Amino acid sequence: MSNKELQVSTGPYLRHFRWHKILVVVLAIVFWVLYFRIFWSGNSDPWPPKSPSADKDPTSLPLELPNLIHLLYWPLTPGDGGDLLASTSHKTSTYHLRGPAQDTYALGSYLEVVLVARDHRGRPKTHGGDLFQARLLSPELRAGVPGDVQDLENGTYLLSFPLLWAGRAQVQVRLIHSSEAIGVLRRIWTEHWATIDFIGYFRGPRGDEESVSCNVNPLLIREEKSFCYYKDEDSGELWYCDQPPTLACSMLVGHSVGHYWNVTTSHEEALLAWNLTDKVLPQGIGPVHVARNTSRSLALKPVDLHSIYQVGPLMAVETTRGIVLHWRAHSWPLRSQRTPVASLHSVVRELGGLAGGPHTVVVLGLGAHFTTFPPSIFARRLAGIRAAVMALLEREPRTLVVIKLANTGYKSVYGSDWFTLHMNRLLRSAFAGLRVAFVDAWEMTSSLALPDKIHPEKLIVSNEVNLLLSFICPT
Repeated sequence: MSNKELQVSTGPYLRHFRWHKILVVVLAIVFWVLYFRIFWSGNSDPWPPKSPSADKDPTSLPLELPNLIHLLYWPLTPGDGGDLLASTSHKTSTYHLRGPAQDTYALGSYLEVVLVARDHRGRPKTHGGDLFQARLLSPELRAGVPGDVQDLENGTYLLSFPLLWAGRAQVQVRLIHSSEAIGVLRRIWTEHWATIDFIGYFRGPRGDEESVSCNVNPLLIREEKSFCYYKDEDSGELWYCDQPPTLACSMLVGHSVGHYWNVTTSHEEALLAWNLTDKVLPQGIGPVHVARNTSRSLALKPVDLHSIYQVGPLMAVETTRGIVLHWRAHSWPLRSQRTPVASLHSVVRELGGLAGGPHTVVVLGLGAHFTTFPPSIFARRLAGIRAAVMALLEREPRTLVVIKLANTGYKSVYGSDWFTLHMNRLLRSAFAGLRVAFVDAWEMTSSLALPDKIHPEKLIVSNEVNLLLSFICPT
């Protein structure tokens, strides 16, 4: 073959080879640009993995927990049309025995009561949706039991009380929120991604500090600014902060609670005001009479770990019996004083580091810090925690896992008992079918004649501990 023929036959091949070479070089440049953009930009890329809630209704629930949707049901109500006197009143609402009064009631039976809700003008309500709490009390025994409240959705409610002790018992009913106030809370859950923000603290190499706003969702960060995101590698949960003015996202060192937002109108504030919230109804039933058909203590000693008490970690030991108690708060969104970010461990991370076994007891207290967000935030967190609990029980079935339900106490737009009630519904359903025990703090705090506090008094805590110990040492 001549040289000319060789050039003619190889010409197209060489041109084709040169184009491939150019394409490879361009792709290599693009690859390295992306590499430095992603891995060497201080984690400041404004487009993180898409938040699971970024483009959904804030009340939606994750696909992993579709059976929880019905737990958020609450009767829809027409509202008061701006007329405060049309809302439910504790002063005019009444209750009476369902059947004829008896001289005595049998121990172990039930007492049934009918409650009629009325507005401030004394007119019976024609719809349900009020949040009533009822309890049966024994002042002599300092005992109490919560009553079951069934909303008939026509303005009347059926109350049922188990008779668990002999002697005198007195019914007490409280109106926590009117249905109109519940409508305000429902609106806030539906329309707002949050009612609170947090502060992230950044520190540079020369000690200079900058602080910015942080939250659970990127839509809560100002849109005109880029933001930082942080992913918990154990739970998959994301956390977002504004991009600091000069410092890199990787320089986040501190966290604290930020500001509570104003999310209510003056009329809504009146519906949630103290004079209409958590009020006892006038006595409708006199006392009923029910006929009768050696302890050891531990000397747990705290160990100072030089940590922030509100966040932990905390530890106490009892050396003679080989008992070690560890406690720490959950990670974001934690309402706390300024604390190191390194101290914020997710529940999933802590559970993943446990070997478990017959001498290990895990107690999870969940709910309170999630009332400032739609229920979808809490439901997604529960999905990850449930998976971690399942994994722990699979590798060591003899581990005792106890779920402490949230207690009553909050009465504001940022943490109403109505929110907490739904948190507990989600908690019970999320762990249904698993071999776990429950400490019903809601039942304890709603059944005793004690001041209603988010941090209950010693008697409540003592009851919680005693119930926990009954799971550990049932004999």
